[in-house]
Amino acid sequence: MTCHVYILECGNGTYYTGSTKELEVRLQQHINGLGSNHTKKHGVRELVYLEEFTRIDHAFEREKQIQGWRREKKEALIEGNAHKLHELAKCLNETMHRNFIKKELS
Repeated sequence: MTCHVYILECGNGTYYTGSTKELEVRLQQHINGLGSNHTKKHGVRELVYLEEFTRIDHAFEREKQIQGWRREKKEALIEGNAHKLHELAKCLNETMHRNFIKKELS
């Protein structure tokens, strides 16, 4: 069985991330306004990213991981930019960055 994680670009430019065992059925549900509240409200422009898995639990875990990402990181994934993905994974908030610098100088 092939399972999928997918990212849809919605009509308002936002991204929707989902997972499914039946990709064609699920995409049609989104297009028809039956897939999720987000795609029902904003519509579907296009499928912009797809990953395959052999187990649905792995696809679901990946879906949740991607859902937690900022827009920039999702766009790096969509573009296939592994270097940018790595950079965007770094914690750059002021507190963590300051502590990192202090540790480096010690």
